[in-house]
Amino acid sequence: MRAAFAVGLVGCSLMLSFAVRGQAPDKPQKPATPVVLADADKPRIYVTDSDSWQVQGGGGGNHGAFGAYSSGGASPQTAEIVKTFGQRCPNVVANNRLEMTDYVVMLQHEGGKGLLRKKDKVAVFVRKTGDSVFSESTLSVGGSVQDSCGAILEHWTAHAKEIAAMASPPPAGQTQVVVTTAPIAEKANISVNSTPAGADIEINGNFVGNTPSILEVDPGKNEVKVTKKGFVPWDRTLTVKGGTITLNADLEAN
Repeated sequence: MRAAFAVGLVGCSLMLSFAVRGQAPDKPQKPATPVVLADADKPRIYVTDSDSWQVQGGGGGNHGAFGAYSSGGASPQTAEIVKTFGQRCPNVVANNRLEMTDYVVMLQHEGGKGLLRKKDKVAVFVRKTGDSVFSESTLSVGGSVQDSCGAILEHWTAHAKEIAAMASPPPAGQTQVVVTTAPIAEKANISVNSTPAGADIEINGNFVGNTPSILEVDPGKNEVKVTKKGFVPWDRTLTVKGGTITLNADLEAN
């Protein structure tokens, strides 16, 4: 009886083993191929320390946790951040011309502390508006770059067209000059003759010559006066729009 029970157990074990072996193993899934943007579609970033990019009114914005207002030179860590972006964030392009970029990556390095107490602060701003889209404190440069990269690409995907359409503000310390061209009003001419000739001509109270003369005047109302010693002054008020108007002054003797 015991032998039959043992044989039965062995048979069940063999059947279970065959059933497990007969199952088709799950096929390993291929990792998704990362999408790499064309260079023309990538956002441009300007990487700086907190003392090399002057933020008018201070850094910070809708989501920022810190800000800065200063000017100066870049720290050596800036080059390390640029290098790390190139390695870990291939869908952005680092550019060293601030006016040619879309985002500013600002970092603030805390020196003079032990490794476990030292933290780097990193923030991302939209260059043309100064709005903050991301900020954090971290012990890892690579981690801060990775997080900044994700925030930039998320914001760029939603606002690329809007950012491209923004007008760039003038660089700090420079005044933006807007030049508008107004239509030039057409000049008018007045030909003034008199009998006798050689009389003085005044237009709007100003002496402008002697008769006969062709004079250029502004369009609109003009007062013309002709005078000569021994004769009664002659005057006319007329409105001119363009072209040439001829006046003949017959002077009467006093």
